[in-house]
Amino acid sequence: MINQLTQLDHKLFYLVNHGTANPFFDWLMPVLRTPLIWLPLYICIIGFCVYRYKKTGLYLILLLVAAVGAADFSSNIIKHSAKRLRPCNSPQMATIVTVRVPCGSGFSFTSSHASDHFAIAVFLSMVFYKYHKRLYIPAVLWAAAICFAQVYVGLHYPADVFAGALLGTLCAALFAYIFKKLNPGF
Repeated sequence: MINQLTQLDHKLFYLVNHGTANPFFDWLMPVLRTPLIWLPLYICIIGFCVYRYKKTGLYLILLLVAAVGAADFSSNIIKHSAKRLRPCNSPQMATIVTVRVPCGSGFSFTSSHASDHFAIAVFLSMVFYKYHKRLYIPAVLWAAAICFAQVYVGLHYPADVFAGALLGTLCAALFAYIFKKLNPGF
């Protein structure tokens, strides 16, 4: 069973890494996965929360940071336990992977990019659902695009980003629940 799942993961990786290859994605996907690109968005989120919700907005940001921190920390613990090589570092995948960014030396399972961005997207979607129901789909699509980019550039297998997204979602749900308990009127 594990062998079959690994083979499916490798086939899906190949499909994304090669089957969707085009010059536009070759430019866009490395940009999407670059954290500094999203800095203006993060600043806008912080500014909006603090400006609009004052003290509650500060709590919101603190719990958002806690959700992302928990997701990132958990992802790194799992990475060092699983010790799965990145596709770009795997001798088994060396002949088929197209590497579009520097590979790095870390492990692959779970994707910290996926866990962190899903933690942001899901936390904000859950906290703001009452006021901004339409936020959910764009937020999840944004996080999913970053996950797709991780596979496209050759750094992660689909299972890595799926598990990272699930981990980020769980951390986000926990901290959104805590936020809602502390701020029942929100």
